[in-house]
Amino acid sequence: MPSHVSADRPAAQPPGRGSVEALIAQTRRLKGDVDAVRRDTRGDGADPEERWQRALYDLALHQLDDLDGHLAQLRDGPAPLPAEPDPAAVPPSPSGSGSLLSRVGSAEWNLLTDEASWSAELYRILGRDPSAAALTLDELPSLVLDEDRPRLTTMVTGCLVDAKPIDGEFRVVRPDGGVRTVHMMGEPVLGGDGSTASMWAVVRDVSEVRRSQRTVHETRDSLQRHRQRVRTEQQFAVELQEAVLPPGRGALRLPRRGPGSLEIAARCLPSGSSALLGGDWYDALELPDGDTLLSVGDLTGHGVAVTSGMAMLLGAVRGMAMAGAPPAHLMSLLNQLLDATVQPALGSAVCCRYRPATRVLTWAQAGHPAPLLYSGGTGCVLSAPDGVLLGATSGAGYGQAEVTLEPGDLLLLYTDGLVPGHSGSLDALLGLAPRFGAARTAQDCVTAVVEEFGECERTDEACVLIAKVGE
Repeated sequence: MPSHVSADRPAAQPPGRGSVEALIAQTRRLKGDVDAVRRDTRGDGADPEERWQRALYDLALHQLDDLDGHLAQLRDGPAPLPAEPDPAAVPPSPSGSGSLLSRVGSAEWNLLTDEASWSAELYRILGRDPSAAALTLDELPSLVLDEDRPRLTTMVTGCLVDAKPIDGEFRVVRPDGGVRTVHMMGEPVLGGDGSTASMWAVVRDVSEVRRSQRTVHETRDSLQRHRQRVRTEQQFAVELQEAVLPPGRGALRLPRRGPGSLEIAARCLPSGSSALLGGDWYDALELPDGDTLLSVGDLTGHGVAVTSGMAMLLGAVRGMAMAGAPPAHLMSLLNQLLDATVQPALGSAVCCRYRPATRVLTWAQAGHPAPLLYSGGTGCVLSAPDGVLLGATSGAGYGQAEVTLEPGDLLLLYTDGLVPGHSGSLDALLGLAPRFGAARTAQDCVTAVVEEFGECERTDEACVLIAKVGE
């Protein structure tokens, strides 16, 4: 029944059938595009951002489904109600299923005769037998959840007593126990004496839309918590890395006095894509007997756990070197340490022990790029002794090599990822020999490396350490 409010207004002209068809076609094309993108989006993984995006796509599809159905109803006009509904022909639809038209129903309550009239769609929404009598306004609250009944009572009272339009939501319990959220819009119809004679309403099942909206809100909150946790972990990892790694700015001379000492400079280059720090390290340490320890390494993975593992490994390297362990034995002990950890991990490393009195460098490696030696304006790769990744196998043996350095020689130790892509990476590094030959200090050499490779789109962070032999 039309509302009395619009009885004295001229009827609006309906849109042409062709224009509605065009809108329907556009809506369905958009639905297809959104659904295609939605299928390519994983929403069931551990990433809260992916779940949030999937929920938004689901919500958009619900809204487009509704729009499609409304436009189809506008094009076709109201469907006639059957004179005698057949319960077998119109079974209640299961929760969450059915087209748009099965989720929009209507009702009218005659206050003078206490009669109620429901559309077949409303029976479907409420899950009731279409052959049963429609519930009166006094009986309607029996379908509503206890906590929502005051809301329905307030809306109906305002409509009947104050002639206010109805516009609100409440939850109903179906006979099968399912709970549906419905949105009711309606108005009073006044009699000739100005009193309310009847009330009509349109009832729409918005359960799926509200469920999608809740999913969007929940995943958005989850995403915000995830991002906050990532930021906290990132800050902790940065502080931990800064606490355990030597300062990367300026040069260091080890040992601090005497001939044949090393001028050392280092830098850690960040990843271009990873949000979390990894397990790369560099180190230079003067040992009790006057030797100098040089080491670089990389523990696989990213995040606080890996950075903590790197700090543990670096502490072990320093402790064992201070105790006098030669590089090969040191690698064996590190391998045992990683093998015994609760959470398995893999790492690579190079450890060098330099004796300034003889300028002899003794070194060992565990699955790591060998140091590069620059001398007389050219560069070469040191021949690597045997050594597998740390943590890869129990009881692994490690070889050891020696090389005698000359005054002015320069050593470059680095972690994998300094030069993105393995093809040509050594050539690129060895090609720095002329620039290193022209550089006055080790810090100038590190600056040359940063200028050459610092802006590369690397997928992992990298460390570089340069040691220059003094006179």
